[in-house]
Amino acid sequence: MLKRLAAAAALALTAGAASADPVEGMWKTEVDDGAYAIVRMAPCGAKICGTIARTFNSGGEYRSPSIGKALVWDMEPQGGGAYANGKIWRPSNDKVYKSKMQMSGDDLKVSGCIGPICLGQNWTRAR
Repeated sequence: MLKRLAAAAALALTAGAASADPVEGMWKTEVDDGAYAIVRMAPCGAKICGTIARTFNSGGEYRSPSIGKALVWDMEPQGGGAYANGKIWRPSNDKVYKSKMQMSGDDLKVSGCIGPICLGQNWTRAR
């Protein structure tokens, strides 16, 4: 009986690890207003959220007050590497945009809109 329980627990842990969303992990943003960030993408319930983990400018890595803050939240996986109905915060102007993402391999196209005005960046998986 104990062997069956242990096997079932091991299988459950393996299945959980195998079902990780492909966008999970660290992503490097494009330079915006002279700086860029490494964003940690992770589940937040059934959705995907991203938190600023590290920040860099022309002088190298620096301790931005934005570290630890949510940059992306409420992204809903749509299948095929697409995510929609999320929000994204742009630290350089302190605005929040409706957002969507499209992942292709180690590239992540992130866009956000306020009304008819849309902005976008291409992020790359950080190594």
